[in-house]
Amino acid sequence: MAGAAERNGWAGLIINGSVRDSVALGGLDLGVKALGTVPRKSGKTGAGAVDEPVTIGDVTFRAGDTVHADDDGVVVLRG
Repeated sequence: MAGAAERNGWAGLIINGSVRDSVALGGLDLGVKALGTVPRKSGKTGAGAVDEPVTIGDVTFRAGDTVHADDDGVVVLRG
């Protein structure tokens, strides 16, 4: 997924879960924020959706929002 995001010109990914292969992810020109890491491969449960609101914790991300992130956290600017 991260490789495809990088090829499509995405700046980064926010994952409401864990990622694997964190060393490889660190070598990409792509920012990745996740709750943690895990060695187990994920299960595929569906194709997903486009332009649907996503809530992580107390924050809802909506189409048109701008997200800025660094090592200290994530900030959402409403579109």
